Amino acid sequence: MKVDLVIQARWIIPVKPESVTYEKYALVINAGNIIDILPIKDAKKKYQAIVLEQLDNHILLPGLINSHTHASMSLMRGIADDLPLMDWLQNHIWPLEQKWVGEAFVRDGTDLAIAEMIRGGTTCFNDMYFFPEITAGQAIKQGIRACIGLIVIDFPSAWAEHSEAYLKKGVALHQQLCNESLITTAFAPHAPYTVSDEPLSKIRALAKELDIPIHMHLHETQHEVEEQKNKTSQTPLQRLHQLDLLNPSFMAVHMTQLSDLEIDLVKKTGTHIIHCPESNLKLASGFCPITQCLEKGINVALGTDSAASNNDLDMFGEMRTAALLAKGVSNNASAVPAMTALKMATINGAKALGIEQKTGSLSIGKAADVIAIDVDQLETQPLFEPISQIVYAASRHQVSDVWVEGKQLLKNRNLTTINCDDLKSRVSEWQLRLKNNINL
Repeated sequence: MKVDLVIQARWIIPVKPESVTYEKYALVINAGNIIDILPIKDAKKKYQAIVLEQLDNHILLPGLINSHTHASMSLMRGIADDLPLMDWLQNHIWPLEQKWVGEAFVRDGTDLAIAEMIRGGTTCFNDMYFFPEITAGQAIKQGIRACIGLIVIDFPSAWAEHSEAYLKKGVALHQQLCNESLITTAFAPHAPYTVSDEPLSKIRALAKELDIPIHMHLHETQHEVEEQKNKTSQTPLQRLHQLDLLNPSFMAVHMTQLSDLEIDLVKKTGTHIIHCPESNLKLASGFCPITQCLEKGINVALGTDSAASNNDLDMFGEMRTAALLAKGVSNNASAVPAMTALKMATINGAKALGIEQKTGSLSIGKAADVIAIDVDQLETQPLFEPISQIVYAASRHQVSDVWVEGKQLLKNRNLTTINCDDLKSRVSEWQLRLKNNINL
């Protein structure tokens, strides 16, 4: 049988079935989908490939899913480091956004983020930011999968003047994007402290009507929780539950402040948690109790947050940090083993986004969102257990090749859809503009 692409690799880690590693296997791809996974010797007999990739020292994985980003904020990487969240936001980030955020900022910042993510093995990202139509357009242009957040906030911005305008624009954008194979959408109310009850109720109704998820910062800091309790005698989570927002289509980002009863509520409602360990650590926001959440059967996925607060979009780093942090916080070396961390960066993210039938594992019938990791490096030798090696030793710089829907976006560490010299030039221009306004 003639097919578009066969990738032969030393190891394939499909993620589903769990804890399985295939050695000397081939991945067969046709029309953008995986149609077979079988031993190399059998693939040679059964398939004739238009393109054959022989990766004898590599591990194939499903592409990583960054379940929470603000992509274009990559242009603010390294601005106002080492500050707590509200100081960082109110006195540094928000003033810069007010002055500079527009279509050009979002276009160039998104391209920078996409380039970094592809080079780091991320094939899908879940975004929340202004001018989401620009983010969507750049994702389509560069060939990466994305969930585009239809942002809602009570306050005016360069994109919309009030919550009703945000909702109107968001619904229109969802309708424009609904036939794009690489793009899904989610309502993205910013946070409980920036979105009031009326727009949240409208979001709940619209999300149900359009059958799309909701993506929101929640319980990010102790200050957020205490402020809400002082206003309403409720925690933010309790308020959202009263508004009937918590359900299997709700993604709660951060969740560093959770009581045992609140963990039970998250489980009961089917809410997904998006864990951003490195951003939470850097901003001293707290620790999401993912060990207890996973033990309860809650779906926990991983995100980087923005490069302005992380300061990178490195999902390999997030996997390692998530696993190590869970062990340290729980005082249990068995907490979040390597396979669990890998699931959090792949299939769990797909579940949270509602796209697990399309991506998140190397399974027959799913889209060919695939990454290859060169483990023939001193830093990953000797290799005894491939899954463990990926989480605890491998680096994003070992990602050699990336495909999304069978289209190659990274070939031997070279981007195929992005001109790096042009991108660097655009980023340098933004650096000069922003540098003169850092202490607004």
